[in-house]
Amino acid sequence: MGWIYLLLAILLEVSGTTCMKLSEGFTKTLPSVLLFVFYILSFIAITFSLKTINVSVAYAIWSGVGTASITIIGFLLFKEPVTAVKVISIILIILGVVGLHMSSTN
Repeated sequence: MGWIYLLLAILLEVSGTTCMKLSEGFTKTLPSVLLFVFYILSFIAITFSLKTINVSVAYAIWSGVGTASITIIGFLLFKEPVTAVKVISIILIILGVVGLHMSSTN
C-alpha cells in the first residue's frame, strides 16, 4: 500500500507544481487554490507511504520522479526548450530512481 501512496503523492505534487506555473504568480484564482490543495494532499500521501517505505527511498523517488515529470510537462505543455543536457539529466534521474527502488527491501 505504501507504493500506491507514494505514486499518489508524486501525481499530486506534479499537479501542484503545474498549477504553480498556471497560477501566473498567484494572479489566477483556481490554479492558485489548487496549488495548495495538491501540495497538502501530496504531503499527506507521502506521510502514509512512510509507514512501509524507508524515508530515504520514498523521498528520493518522490522528488526525483516529480522533477523528471515536471520537466517533461514543461517541454510538452509549456513549450520549454529541450536540450541534450536536460534530456541526459532526466535519464540520470530515472536511472537513480530505478536504482533506489531496486535497493529497497520494502
